[in-house]
Amino acid sequence: MMNFLWEVDDMVFYLVVFVLIGVVIKSAVLVIPQQHAYVIERLGKYHGTLTAGLNLIIPFVDRIAYRHTLKEVPYDVEPQVCITRDNSQVKIDGILYFQVTDAKLASYGTSDYEMAIEQLAKTTLRSEVGQRDLDKLLEERSAINNAVVSALDEASLGWGVKVLRYEVKDIVPPESVLQAMEMQITAERRKRALIAQSEGERAQAVNVAEGQKSAMVAQSEGDRQAAINQASGQAEAILMVAQANAEAIRLVAQALEQQGGDRAAALKVAEQYVAAFGNIAKTGTTVVIPSNLADLAGLVQGALAVLPKKS
Repeated sequence: MMNFLWEVDDMVFYLVVFVLIGVVIKSAVLVIPQQHAYVIERLGKYHGTLTAGLNLIIPFVDRIAYRHTLKEVPYDVEPQVCITRDNSQVKIDGILYFQVTDAKLASYGTSDYEMAIEQLAKTTLRSEVGQRDLDKLLEERSAINNAVVSALDEASLGWGVKVLRYEVKDIVPPESVLQAMEMQITAERRKRALIAQSEGERAQAVNVAEGQKSAMVAQSEGDRQAAINQASGQAEAILMVAQANAEAIRLVAQALEQQGGDRAAALKVAEQYVAAFGNIAKTGTTVVIPSNLADLAGLVQGALAVLPKKS
């Protein structure tokens, strides 16, 4: 019986030893994930920084004091009210992105680097907003972001943290300012609409004037061509009449050259002379009577006096 008890005690002892050895081995072996860093203190003093992979420490002597992630961390900065240069209150919400670059400085450089970064970001943001009017504030988000990042980079060197970027998510002016801005935008849009309408009316007037001008030019060209054509027709008619008269005169001259031509001409002249007196008597109020109506031969002889003599 005693032997059995001794055997049980030995088994318990070995089991306890085995458990203790397992605990010691588990405490001595560390498997650190990728993009993480552990700060080790030995007897309360900084000993080293363990990186990703398999690492060994001395149990009960070394301890993991700080655990840091080396990934880029987005940090939402609490919204705050800032005052612009023209004394307008605006509520600004932002977000910053930082990354731990030195685990030792991140552990011992400041008690809480996240709070330090947030407070410095708020202070820098208030300073930058105070240097700008509200209109410029809404336009210069990029400049504000760069100014905040520059200030945080300079201060965070001793914290083992690098601020990658800062972004202003939202800028909310007071309600009265929003209403004024809306009225200004409405007035600007109305002005652009009126300008566009006036430009359209001006273009329409120009087009109408150009059309009228073209029509008048076309009409004047048509009138000029018609006048040219009419003048040409009249000139041709006058020329044809002149040619016909010349031809008639030539024929009369030829007829006079023939035998008995002078007598025929005298008879024709006398006939026309008598007809002329008859027309005057019908249409006029004045009657012209020859001094000697019986002497018609003298009348014919006087008419023949205008004809050329034969050579």
